[in-house]
Amino acid sequence: MKKLEVYDPAMCCSTGVCGPEVDPMLVTFAADLAWAAEQGVEVRRYNLGSEPQAFAANPAVIKEMEAGMDRLPIIAVDGHIVSTGVHLSRDQLAAKLGLGQPKPRITVKADGSSSCCPPKPGCC
Repeated sequence: MKKLEVYDPAMCCSTGVCGPEVDPMLVTFAADLAWAAEQGVEVRRYNLGSEPQAFAANPAVIKEMEAGMDRLPIIAVDGHIVSTGVHLSRDQLAAKLGLGQPKPRITVKADGSSSCCPPKPGCC
């Protein structure tokens, strides 16, 4: 089983649904992590503000953070860092995890509206 670990900067919540403004990128990323878990991937997500011990326990993560806090989020697959400084898209996660192409999904736009893939049977 693949293991995906995300080391996020300190934030109030990882879903993007906290506080007065929703961060659509974090909402989408949370959905993409849920999708990865549905594919059989073990997903672990750590928040620097509430789980600093997870960061301290990983020398590679510490090394990245010493290069600058802009290296967060750090994404690792099976213990190897595959991305720094950005939350990967579902397609990028699938590629890094060696999974097949994901099905199209509904995405949330910055204005709060959503979009769907072109009308196809069983698409959305």
